[in-house]
Parts: sequence; C-alpha cells; structure tokens
Amino acid sequence: MAPFGLVTGVAMVAGGIAPLAAMAMSLVVYAGASMLAATQLLAAGTPLAVLLLTVLFINLRFMMYSAALRPHLPGLPLRWKLATGYLLADNAFGLCIARFTEHPRMPGKLGYFLGAALPIWLIWQAAVGLGILIGAGLPAQWRLEFAAPLAFIALTVPLLRDRAMVAAALAAAVTVVAAWELPMRLGLAAAALAGIAVGMLVRRKA
Repeated sequence: MAPFGLVTGVAMVAGGIAPLAAMAMSLVVYAGASMLAATQLLAAGTPLAVLLLTVLFINLRFMMYSAALRPHLPGLPLRWKLATGYLLADNAFGLCIARFTEHPRMPGKLGYFLGAALPIWLIWQAAVGLGILIGAGLPAQWRLEFAAPLAFIALTVPLLRDRAMVAAALAAAVTVVAAWELPMRLGLAAAALAGIAVGMLVRRKA
C-alpha cells in the first residue's frame, strides 16, 4: 500500500491537481486505481461525464466485494454500514473474506474487519500525503506524467494469474490503442468494457 500510495500522491500533483485538492480526493474517494484514472483524464481535459463513467467502471468491483461480505456482517446499523463501505479496499476484502470463509461462525467479525481495514486506510493516507509533498516540491520541468501509467502497470501485472485475466488485459490494451482517436477520451471507457467482456467470455469457456 505504501509504495502505491506514494506514487499516487506524486502522480496527482504531477497531473496538475493542487496539493490540498489531491489530499481531499484521497480522503473522499479512497480508491487508488480510480484516483489515478481521474488524474489522467483531468489532465487531458476530459468531460466530467466521461470521467465519472470511467471511474464507475473501475470501482464496480466494490459492489461485488460488498455483496460477498454482507452475509458475514448482517444487521449492522446504518452508521457501521457507511463506515465499512468507506473503509472497504482490495486487500482488506481479501484478508476478511478468506478469514470469514474459513471460520463462518467466528465472533467479532466487525472488529476483525476494522482491525484489517483501519491500518490499511492509515498507511494509504500517510503514503499519499507524503507523495503529494514530494510531488509538490519537485521542479516543474521534471515531467512525471509517466508516474500514473507506471502505477497502473505495477497494479496490473501481479493480477495476471490465469487465462481470463491475461485475455482481459490484452483486450483492454488493444482497444485503448485502437480507440485512441475517439473524442472525449472515450477510448479508456471502451477499453474497460472490452476487457470485462473478453475476461468473462474466456472464464466461461474455461
């Protein structure tokens, strides 16, 4: 989390987002991949509707995470539903769903979730804040726009563990290059849809 948060903070400032706005985005959004995508789209002057649609596609996985965790955290008051929804992250979900699946009747599941999610949130925010400070102190001629694509590559490569994931990545890569000339940066949204469709198709055939 720390290296990814650091790179994200640097990338946001390098992409032209003011330091205070970048930190506010981290606190409000708390989703690294969509923050990087939004940074690139903002820097390119993409219309807000396209930016929001792209971020929605990227964050759809959190709906699946929530659906998987819901049977393990039933009957929570609204304030705790909001808190767990806000703190939900990829690695917190992975830790918790593995534990809850192995021990479905374990007590204190909410406490276990918070014990996993809160440290991750703190590390992320501290790393992003440090990255923002570093990015804000770098000379303007040090063009760091490449930081966001590099972070996406670092995120993607470890996930390519089966044919469906590799096929999804290849389909998205081919689509984003082929659709580069589309207006309003629609190529990114098209690549996301192509990757999802191809990945699901290959997984069904496997």
